Amino acid sequence: MDDIQRKLALIDKQLSWSPANIHKQIISTTPLLFVAVGLIAGIVIQNTFELSISVWLIAIGICIAATIISYLASRISYLVKENNLPLISAYMALMCFLSLGAIRLISFQHPKPNGIRNLLGNQRKLATIRGRIVTEPYVQKNQQWKFARFRYTDPASSFYLKTGEIKTALGWAKASGTVRVRVDGPVLDLKAGDYIQAYCWLDRFKEAANPGQFDISRYLARKNVFIAASVQSRDGIELLESSPAGILTMIKTKLRETATHALSGDLSPEEPSRGLLEALLLGYRGNIDSETYLAFRKTGLLHFISLSGMHMGIFVGIVLWLCKTAGLMKPARAIVCIIAIVVFLLIVPPRAPTVRAAIIGFVFCASFLFRRRSNSINTLSLAAIIILLMRPTNLFEAGWQLSFASVLGILLFCRRFHFFLYETLTGLPWHKETIETKLFFRIIAKPGPYLLELFSTGVTAWLGGSGILLYHFYAINPLTSLWTVVAFPFVALILTIGYLKIILSFLLPTAAGGVGVLITGLGDALIWIVKFIASLNISEILIGRVPLAPIIFYYCLVLFAGLVYLRRPLLKKTICTAMALGLIVFLSVTKWQRTYRSDLVITSLDVGHGQAILVQLPGRANVLFDAGSLHKSDIGSRIVAPFLHYKGINKIDAIIISHNDVDHINGIPEITEHCKVGAVYANQAFLSTKDQWGTAEFLKRWLSEKDLGIQQAGKNLNVGGKAKIKIIWPDEQIYQDKTLGDNDKSLVSLIEFGGRKILLCSDIEKFAQRKILELFPDIKADVVVAPHHSSAKTLEPDFLERLEADILICSCGQRQYERLQTIKRKDKAKSFYTARDGAVTVCVNKDGVIRASAFAKRR
Repeated sequence: MDDIQRKLALIDKQLSWSPANIHKQIISTTPLLFVAVGLIAGIVIQNTFELSISVWLIAIGICIAATIISYLASRISYLVKENNLPLISAYMALMCFLSLGAIRLISFQHPKPNGIRNLLGNQRKLATIRGRIVTEPYVQKNQQWKFARFRYTDPASSFYLKTGEIKTALGWAKASGTVRVRVDGPVLDLKAGDYIQAYCWLDRFKEAANPGQFDISRYLARKNVFIAASVQSRDGIELLESSPAGILTMIKTKLRETATHALSGDLSPEEPSRGLLEALLLGYRGNIDSETYLAFRKTGLLHFISLSGMHMGIFVGIVLWLCKTAGLMKPARAIVCIIAIVVFLLIVPPRAPTVRAAIIGFVFCASFLFRRRSNSINTLSLAAIIILLMRPTNLFEAGWQLSFASVLGILLFCRRFHFFLYETLTGLPWHKETIETKLFFRIIAKPGPYLLELFSTGVTAWLGGSGILLYHFYAINPLTSLWTVVAFPFVALILTIGYLKIILSFLLPTAAGGVGVLITGLGDALIWIVKFIASLNISEILIGRVPLAPIIFYYCLVLFAGLVYLRRPLLKKTICTAMALGLIVFLSVTKWQRTYRSDLVITSLDVGHGQAILVQLPGRANVLFDAGSLHKSDIGSRIVAPFLHYKGINKIDAIIISHNDVDHINGIPEITEHCKVGAVYANQAFLSTKDQWGTAEFLKRWLSEKDLGIQQAGKNLNVGGKAKIKIIWPDEQIYQDKTLGDNDKSLVSLIEFGGRKILLCSDIEKFAQRKILELFPDIKADVVVAPHHSSAKTLEPDFLERLEADILICSCGQRQYERLQTIKRKDKAKSFYTARDGAVTVCVNKDGVIRASAFAKRR
């Protein structure tokens, strides 16, 4: 296309662009887009306003009647022009599917009269239930949690149970619904299809108690699972009927086992590349080590280890190539590809990106069978409609949103962006080369699957998905497109050779073994490259939680810039520039405000029976006091790190370890993996612990390997800012007293700012409390974190009363909270309990004004 043709085409677009023409073009080329938009809008409206189903049935009736009337009226030309009938029909279809989306959501969420969730209130209760296991039991080994070795219990198991009966006072009653069963121990003798009777505690899933924490309650509610069943041991389950699994289940299990063995049967479970290969080729991400996973996340390359259209495309491409080599014609190739896609779906987990890619693959193959050319946006819309009709709550999951937004970005903008880069870099019209064209431009800009097209694909996918990534994961990865170009050759080779290895393992096992060596080497190389890029710390900009409005504004900018044509190009550039600058300013100000503060902010996270307190000092310093829990697993990865990301914090200046209790330290290793840590401090009692196999020694070795040796805490901790942190207990004499336990030797910290005092008491018991009152007879504190999780047994009677605190924070578990409600306290402080209130935040401004809030009450 020469300059004159390009300018004429641009003028045509500018002159023809109008809302009416856009409507006609969409209706004529991508009619399913209208239907998909209507379906999505209906689901969103119903989820927001929870309207009655009768409202939507009436709306459908009105739409059908309006369509019939319009069709009849079209026969009278002066009432309705016949050429407007497709436009009217399209909008009627949109309204019908809007109503259909709402009705489908209502029917999906509506419980049956005997639903088990209707039989349980807000309090957990003992019950005996019967049902059939619908998923294979999964043993939760917590391999990525460093302190899992110090839990002296068998790993728990979990599975989903389709309930059939529940025992009542009158006998067995019919019950329906699915519950998630957790057994404190392995259940290796049970399998999917078994009919069992379980003696258990039934309870509702708890909502997330901390900002940024994954909300398991909301996640499972989208799958219509509302009840958790807790079984104390395998003895609490009675096998009533050992039924063989269904044919489809047996086929799926056999195919998965065969494919996994063919791919990685000759690799050790400790081999780092094994987990990566299983994720890339089969979609099983559970065996990827945490360091590798974090590296992929920081570089924005997680999409490579999540099965999607790219993986399906390479797989189908291999099958097509084999069919073409075998001499099959196009219809036969299409049939073989459809069979191959079905087998692929039986092997891999049925996640939204995989199902979307499979539907597109089916449509692609059908176009060969029926000799019709498919429209890519139509096909994507069809995939969205099918998935949402199957489970409408998919719409609210990050994976579904990211999958469709990224692909839509590629379909809308990739080709145009590719043309633009080609012509900008080479100075030549598209597809035109001369002898003078530099070799570098020939390499990167030649049409086809080369670097420039790959980069263009990465950029447009990033444009489609970056807003969703920012909203759900609080970060921007601006260099993802560049890293995609670097990593894609390795990924493409691994996928191509890996799928060939699986096929060869059935035909030529010896040759497959040789191919396995090559694919393992490629996997190791890819891991090294991604970890190296992540170590540069230039890939991710952590912003923190962003409201929905800026995300919508961002997508309006993208759509306006890519799809709208104005007769005055300068006006469009001005509008786009203003919108982009407004967005950049908003994000910059948000990041600045979360990095530099004028107030003191203290957050006590809900970690059950344990402690994790983040202190955000005036300025930019962040100090973490302890991070551990007695009953909750891996709070570093599951609670503390997500909270830091939610707040836009990527550096902890200091971690203060109060003492050697596992419920204060077992989350620290994971925190050091997720964010940068400046220093770690502990007292002499912790540092002098010599138990070779103990928790303190393990933590010291772990931190030393990460170049974070534990330093001894002094009387004053200086990390910058106007606030003062003092260690007031214990002293040297206490360290040397071997008659005292670790609790009475734990650090007690006093924070002063704005004329206010905050006392963090850690786990001190009666002896230490009496000594502190003797050493500091006039001690007062405005905010106190209660000692030893507010245990009444270890609390000196007048300790809290003498402090005269206005706010008391109790970091405790549910059982401790329930016990505390039976005890009448003498102090008059306003009490917050993390078991009841979730994360508790106290803010002190420079004038000494204190504000306290609870996360559970803010939701």
